[in-house]
Formats: sequence, structure tokens, C-alpha cells
Amino acid sequence: MLSMLKSRRAGATALAAAVAFTCLAGAAAPADAQTTSGTVAQASGQGEGHASGEGKNGPDHVFVIMMENHGYDQVIGNTADAPFMNSLAQRYNTATNYHGVTHPSLPNYLARISVSSQGIWDDCKAGADVTCAPEEFVPGSSDPGATGSLTPAQASSASSTPHMFSGKTIVDELENKGLSWKAYMESLPSAGSQVEYAPTIGSTTVKLYAQKHNPFMYFSNINYPGSPRLQNIVPQENNLKNGLASGTVPNFVWISPNQCHDMHGVSPSGAALVGMPQCGYPDSGLDHGVIQLGDSYVKKTVQQIMDSPTWKTTKSSIVLAWDENDYSGSDGGPGSPVGQNGAVLGGGHAPAIVINSSEGPHKTTNEVSDHYTLLSTIEHMWHLGCLANTCSPTSSGTFEELFR
Repeated sequence: MLSMLKSRRAGATALAAAVAFTCLAGAAAPADAQTTSGTVAQASGQGEGHASGEGKNGPDHVFVIMMENHGYDQVIGNTADAPFMNSLAQRYNTATNYHGVTHPSLPNYLARISVSSQGIWDDCKAGADVTCAPEEFVPGSSDPGATGSLTPAQASSASSTPHMFSGKTIVDELENKGLSWKAYMESLPSAGSQVEYAPTIGSTTVKLYAQKHNPFMYFSNINYPGSPRLQNIVPQENNLKNGLASGTVPNFVWISPNQCHDMHGVSPSGAALVGMPQCGYPDSGLDHGVIQLGDSYVKKTVQQIMDSPTWKTTKSSIVLAWDENDYSGSDGGPGSPVGQNGAVLGGGHAPAIVINSSEGPHKTTNEVSDHYTLLSTIEHMWHLGCLANTCSPTSSGTFEELFR
């Protein structure tokens, strides 16, 4: 994995030079409730359960599509590998200074639904008896581009933190407000499945579905025996298509593509086994194949949503965002944690695009933002209240203008 990441970074550097695409660097911010100046427009969160500000009437539906592990310049401007995504960025609304909260993937997914990275830095499976040492921001990590290190206290706490969290999530906020939700996970074997990876072909498990990209499984008030909420975590295959056709998709729609379609990639042997050799990690250079697969998937999925009666007859939005960059750096957003000597432990500069059914003029925001900003914006539009970092305007902010 480390050699693959180094090769990807080298390819990205060459690509960035070739397209000569300029962008703003992310101004970093301190930790779980502290931030620097220059953040996005601030929400006036008053604490859990209290709606912040008046806001505008929110969308009827928000579709969040999670993509993986590519920096801004690897996607935006890369019209050869990602023509459809670039057409979206040019026509619709973009957050050009968006960031992952931290590295690696799992804490970003947790942050996206709970507004907290839960104090971990690993990609381990869910479980009350599962604890893992940090994978990033420690000596020997797979992120040699990081500019900071965990404090001893952070590393110790992370190493002893069980991976079944008791805090509230957007699920609680939505249900308390009478709004519906569902998570569509491509390649998930069945509704509420507890597997860490799938499918298994013969004796080989190919990591198309990855539990680390399904944050709902990590919360104890969602994932417990007999939980009705588990029935809302379903395979994407046919379920999303049928829901769109019948007009039964929920208000909040989470979509996690499999690792060949979210631009993450899998081992070359696994990619060959599922008939998608483009998905295999390359020996060197940028992973053009998996970017192309991701672009094709996004085109199919976005067009499926936009062709549906749901999209055509409601006020709805699609959010396309990446969890983190390609490990080429650790600049962060308003809520990124800080480590030793105040160093930002961010997830790097990544793309974020917002598409609205009531299409208006193209808008961009260059202000520093991250996953907390996105969730704060959704909370604000739907008057949901706030959780954790969205209760402090300095560690989240909003970019509500992108949804208009």
C-alpha cells in the first residue's frame, strides 16, 4: 500500500503539471473544537437539540455519494480520466477548499455522520471488543507526507478505544425530526450484514464492500441484535433503482460505492478475480484505471437519480465528496484535530461537488471546509440541531449557498 501511495503521488504531480490547474491550499485548523480564522460562513449552533438559526427551507432529499482517496488536482482538471465529474464541477456548485478531517478513511466516515472522528486513526472493523493502534501520524505510518504526529496521550487513547461508539449520529437527528434515511452500500451481501469485506469467491475475499466505508455499523444504537435500523442499511444493487422509480427513497440517502467504483482500488489479483483489472493498484504512477471506473460509476448513478421522478418533482440535492486526499499531505478543515506542537492532523485537500434539482447559477466557495461543514449545512437546512463539532461555529461552519 505504501509503494502504491508513493506512486500515486508521483503520478498526481505529473498530472497537475500537465493540466496546469490552480487551486487554493487548505488553511489548517486546530482540533476538535478549535479552529483558525478563514473558515466558512458560521452557523450559530446552540447545543444538541437546538436548531441553529432560521436557515432556508431545506431540500426534500439529499443524496450523499462518498468517494475515496484522491486529492483535488487528481480529479478536478483531469478531464482525460474523469470527464463526467469535471463536467459536473463546471456546471454545478463546488467547494474548492474542501478537506478530509484526518487520515485514514474510517475516522472520516465516522465524522461524516457523527461530527466526530471518535478519537481513532485506523481502519479496523466494528466491535465492542475491537481496539487498534493508530495507523497514521505515528512512526512508520503509510502517510510519509504528514506534517505532524499524534501526542502520546492521543496515541494511547486511540489504542484503547473500542470500535463501537455510543454517541448520537445524524440518524438520531433525522428520526427525531420525522425525516427518513437509508444507507445504500454497493456489494453489501444483505441488509445489515456484519461482514467486514465482501464478496468471497472460492477461498478468496475480494474487498469490494468494506465495512470501514459503512460508518453506521460502528454505533451501538444502530448496530445491535434485532435493531430495526439495520434494515435501513441495504445493498445498493436494485434497491436504489427501485426506490427512485417508485418515489420511495428517503429524505437522507447515503451511497457508498464499492472499492472499485469509489476510486479506492483493490489488489491486482482481486481486481482480476472480479473482472475489473482497471481497479488494481498500479505498479507506478497515478491510478488512471480506478479514476475512470469511478467516473463511469458516478455518471451512471447521478444520471439514474436525475432521470427519476423523485428528482424531477422535488427539490433535491446530490453531494459528491471524497473522504480524504491520496495521503500527499495533512492540511485540514475547520474541525481537523491537532497533534504534537499544534500540528494539524488533517485529511488533505479533496473535491466536493453539489448538484441541485432546482438548478441555479454556478457557485463556488473557496473558504476552508470539511465533512463537519457538510453535516452542519444539512443540520441547518433541516433544522436538526447540532452534534459534537457542529455545535461550535468555529469547528464546522456551513456552505448553505451551494444548495441554492
